[in-house]
Amino acid sequence: MKYPENELAQIVIASCVANHVSDVVISPGSRNAPLTIGFNQVSEVNTYSIVDERCAAFVALGMAQKTQKATAMVCTSGSALLNYYPAVAEAFYADIPLVVISADRPKHMIDIGDGQTIRQEGVFKNHILFEANLRAIKIDEDKVYNKHLLFNALEIANKQKGPVHINVPFDEPLYKMIDDLLVYPKVDRIEPQALSEQPLSQKQIEPIAELWNTSKKKIVLLGVYQPSELLQTQLNHLLKDPSVLVLTESTSNINHHHTINSIDQFLAGLSEEEKLFFQPDILLTIGGLIVSKRIKQYLRAYKPKYHFAIHPKVGYDTFNCLSQHIRVSPEFFFSQFFWLIKPVENDYQLQGLALKEKRKAAHQQYVENVQYSDFKVFDLLNNSLPSNTVLQLSNSATIRYAQLFDIHPTLSVFCNRGTSGIDGSTSTAIGYAMKTEQQVVLITGDLSFLYDSNALWNKSIPSNFRIILVNNNGGGIFKILPGPKQTSSLSYFETPHGLNAEHLAKMYGFTYQKATNIRRTEKRLKTFYKESKQPKILEVFTPSDHNDEVLNTYFEQLKV
Repeated sequence: MKYPENELAQIVIASCVANHVSDVVISPGSRNAPLTIGFNQVSEVNTYSIVDERCAAFVALGMAQKTQKATAMVCTSGSALLNYYPAVAEAFYADIPLVVISADRPKHMIDIGDGQTIRQEGVFKNHILFEANLRAIKIDEDKVYNKHLLFNALEIANKQKGPVHINVPFDEPLYKMIDDLLVYPKVDRIEPQALSEQPLSQKQIEPIAELWNTSKKKIVLLGVYQPSELLQTQLNHLLKDPSVLVLTESTSNINHHHTINSIDQFLAGLSEEEKLFFQPDILLTIGGLIVSKRIKQYLRAYKPKYHFAIHPKVGYDTFNCLSQHIRVSPEFFFSQFFWLIKPVENDYQLQGLALKEKRKAAHQQYVENVQYSDFKVFDLLNNSLPSNTVLQLSNSATIRYAQLFDIHPTLSVFCNRGTSGIDGSTSTAIGYAMKTEQQVVLITGDLSFLYDSNALWNKSIPSNFRIILVNNNGGGIFKILPGPKQTSSLSYFETPHGLNAEHLAKMYGFTYQKATNIRRTEKRLKTFYKESKQPKILEVFTPSDHNDEVLNTYFEQLKV
């Protein structure tokens, strides 16, 4: 085995191994050569080569989304680093542990006109948890300093679940090698968060319980959350209280027949009397960011008396009425809370579930008679997904359509809702697929797919990966939104393109099929999920001229 001679590279690699970083996504370059050589030779580390740094970062994010362990990416100096930023911002708001390791020029080489050189220090300062700007090694003290910074950065990424940046200045020579690698003792593995949390004091939790026990209407609203059997069990228990309504988004990965699992469907067409009736006394929010714009508008207009945000890191005042941020995981919160609360007898949940059933009946009637459209295709796709599939959803219209349907409870659902961008959905899904034996299905729109088409430039894509591309020839959401259509610039929002994925699929080794109507879509879906030697793309073409009318009519029908 040959390892980099460079001492700084050795310290970085040894620190990552000691802190259980086992996946490293590398983009090619010369300045990062000592790291590339070293990581590639370490048996404890899985390395992946991905050229496009923006895709590489989202692939790493998808891996960390699956493993919940810090995943590293390594790039050369200069503008390469800037391409990581979209994924870094997503990781920051989605609480995903990423370790950005960037090679840099030494300080004396900055701003003197040298190639591939920018001011890399502080480049992510608004969207990282920690920055480690390492020193070029001149004395032994520099080695100690660098190791201390590295261990801090890696511990923070794992414990606090977010992105950190390690900037490594390398001077030439870059390719000299030796036979030995520095080794640091392994640190203790990071415990699951709930096991390391401190109990809430009586002063913290008893006032909330007292309010809860005297309030007749309570809403628990769940955003993005990793699948959690414990939280599912706790919410099943909470639903025994008739004064509690639990509202779940698809990305919450919580399922129960007594939850309101399609929030937009539920809220559509509420009368003024119903809006006042469902206005909660207490709102508990759990998990990450919320997709539904309707629930945001509703709770901002019909504010709860008290809003408690249960989250170990951040408590967003999304509805402009935050009373308190409880800095623990919801599992830990409920483990104490249940000892202090009691059910309140009324018909609040019963009325909510009755309205839910009314909406579901109207939904089903509409689906059975609706013309071929995005809406109809999402119904077909939802009904076709095999049990125990990992479902990845792109942003914009895709996630919103998906939330109108009952997703099978065995599915795990993910979407990049930290910043809600379309830029890395495919790469994220591929990263997740690279770390699981389960089949991973990405449902995406054409703009999101084309925007991230370099994601397919990845030799590690497993054969159990599937892409369903709903191609309506542009950003259909901009026809749904009222603003763009009122302008004379709709084409600049919607951006029709006339493109398809057939040649991309052939170039990157995907099996490709297409469908243009209901019958052919149903036929293709019957075999699409079966095992194969190659990953697959199914492109479903939908008419772009009436999708907005179909969706708007749907919400009108729910009011009847």
